[in-house]
Amino acid sequence: MIVLPAIDLKDGRVVRLKQGDFKKETVYSRDPLIIAEQFMHKGADWLHIVDLDGANLAESRNLNIIKKIREEIPISIQCGGGIRSIEDVQRLDDIGIDRIIIGTLAVKKPDLLSQIISKFTSEKILISLDAREGKIATSGWKEESSIDIVEFAVSLEKKGIKYILYTDIKRDGMLSGPDINGLVRLKKETGLKIIASGGISSLNEIERLNNLDFYGVIIGQALYQKKFDLKEVIKKVGD
Repeated sequence: MIVLPAIDLKDGRVVRLKQGDFKKETVYSRDPLIIAEQFMHKGADWLHIVDLDGANLAESRNLNIIKKIREEIPISIQCGGGIRSIEDVQRLDDIGIDRIIIGTLAVKKPDLLSQIISKFTSEKILISLDAREGKIATSGWKEESSIDIVEFAVSLEKKGIKYILYTDIKRDGMLSGPDINGLVRLKKETGLKIIASGGISSLNEIERLNNLDFYGVIIGQALYQKKFDLKEVIKKVGD
């Protein structure tokens, strides 16, 4: 299983939000590059970077920082936040991002998603499925829909998507454990490679996800609050 430590960027700082609420922000560092270096030195092969300003405002304020991390940190990076056009995808591709995360666009502009897959291939694209009560949320988690998460995942697979990221918004940043039931349901109904996110609080939870054969896990709050050591996680379950 790939282990992806998370770096969420807001106004150039590394922050964590609770349940995606921009009013519930904790700043952990004013130097994202140092955090990225620390994760790399602990053995991370991947970084998960989210431009929260892009997700919230549909306007990136952190591209230069992301580019700097890409230039300085020689491991794989997946990155998203505010991807609304082919040009946005191209911008991240141009600076060498290995996998580009798309969320709202996949829901609101399915035809454009098809064009993006055609141009950049399904290996380059990761779809972020963010859910409240089993329904898709979009636009930085501010908008809710009536779209069932599993039905939408099935439609993505038919479109050629290979990778998805699943987050239960209510658990995100809360250290309350991942949504195992939701994750297992997705795994049962699709053949997608699923990255689990939201609520990870213990090494036991990560080992359970590994035993259930999930493709990857994103860890954020638990690392910043030192609930366990990243090096230990990678030693136990890292691919």
